[in-house]
Amino acid sequence: MKALLSACLSLSFALNSATQVLAQAQPLTTAAQIDAASRAHFPTALAILDTFLRIPNESHDLANAKRNADYCQRAFERRGFRVEQWATNTAPFVFAERRTKDPKAKTLLFYLQIDGQPVDPTKWDQPDPYLPALKRSLGSDTWEVLPLSAATAAPADFDPEWRLFARSASDSKGPATCLLAALDVLAKAGREPGFHIKVVMDLEEEISSPNLPATVREKRRQLAAEALVIMDGTRHISNRPTLTFGARGIADARITVFGPTTALHSGQYGNFAPNPAFGLAHLLASMKDTSGRVTVAGWYEGVVISAADSARLAAIPEDEPALLQRIGVAVPEAVGDGYQSSLQYPSLNVRGMAAAYTGDQVRTIIPATAVAELDLRLVPETPGARQLALLRGHVEAQGYHLVDSLPTAEERARYPKLARLEGEVSYEAFRTSFDAPIGKLLERALVRAFGEAPVLMRTTGGSQPMGPFILELGIDAVALRIPNPDNGIHGPNENLRLGNFLEGIQSCVALLTEAW
Repeated sequence: MKALLSACLSLSFALNSATQVLAQAQPLTTAAQIDAASRAHFPTALAILDTFLRIPNESHDLANAKRNADYCQRAFERRGFRVEQWATNTAPFVFAERRTKDPKAKTLLFYLQIDGQPVDPTKWDQPDPYLPALKRSLGSDTWEVLPLSAATAAPADFDPEWRLFARSASDSKGPATCLLAALDVLAKAGREPGFHIKVVMDLEEEISSPNLPATVREKRRQLAAEALVIMDGTRHISNRPTLTFGARGIADARITVFGPTTALHSGQYGNFAPNPAFGLAHLLASMKDTSGRVTVAGWYEGVVISAADSARLAAIPEDEPALLQRIGVAVPEAVGDGYQSSLQYPSLNVRGMAAAYTGDQVRTIIPATAVAELDLRLVPETPGARQLALLRGHVEAQGYHLVDSLPTAEERARYPKLARLEGEVSYEAFRTSFDAPIGKLLERALVRAFGEAPVLMRTTGGSQPMGPFILELGIDAVALRIPNPDNGIHGPNENLRLGNFLEGIQSCVALLTEAW
């Protein structure tokens, strides 16, 4: 009897082992295989994203930043990663590493953004932006709320046009969850990535990642890798799979023009006391011509778009008449030859102005100051310090004496034009060659997953904190774009299209199984 039991147990063990071998042999080679495996895991992945989005993640909320960091640590530890939290004087970074069995394998570093923009719940069409809502469109910007089970109970039947609405659904907890889901898909198939994986998670990207440069310098040996994949950013307007090979940098500037020492009655002092709002208006108007080109001397110096670059830009599918209609303007600024070309140049933007009061708070005064907040988008040929210096020179050329604080009585008596210029560089720009090995790796993976070449963008208009990685680690970086272009990023009703979420999982599965 014991012998029979032993034989049965041995047979059972053999059958289980055979089943495991068969499971381990499950291929993820073709688009059909990647699609089937990703769809099978989709309900679990969507439930994971739903849970992740319920943790508030506004950048300055340090208590919830710690909750997000702990969640990320547990998520990667469950997937076989060694995980550390790197403390800073504000929010921590989370670092995860998993090595393959081949010690000679290359290492790929992933950058994940975990924090999100602030929310105004009164502007959202749901009770709480941190309680995800699954919705389907009824047309005319009307949405019907669905139970999450509608997309998880029968994964083959969900409508790819349904959307999950929540803060950070697209920017960028959705893309981060795609990577987690892809790791799960490989585990179920008994597959192991063909390279070592490192992941760094940033909980302060939306406030310019103030601790990132120092952290990368300090941890550069642990972060060392052959290349960087950025899991952040929106797809091309066509919503085709997209790779972006660069991002513009950003610098901030504030210009304060000084008028009288205190606000004055406009009847008593109008026509006598100069109004700083007009001074600021003239100053800002001097910085751009009527076609939209920046007139600050040297602003575009060094920027050259070669014939090959122009051909690449022209190959990106754009419908500029439709784009103009969508944003509601008749004629674009004449900086580049078109939309993609315009992104290759540095920009100068007025993002806010203030002088006294408006609306039901209006008062008949001459304000004491007028303030303009500017952002300067940078390209690799135009570093931030140079652009800020050019801006300062331009303000001085308009006859302004610049002060470092409030002007003194002596300065007020001596100089007819007084202003203060404050500026800071947040990120420098980066640009990776289209021929870089990491770009080719990603392109092969996406072609295998979707059967067509992805949209290759030379740069994105937005900014990303990649400079420290590129400069300190000496590696190339490419962004794998996942969210739908109409995702409401940073605003009320941010959302992620379910079809994009599925394709994000498929993209990551293809990348993790691509030969490198």
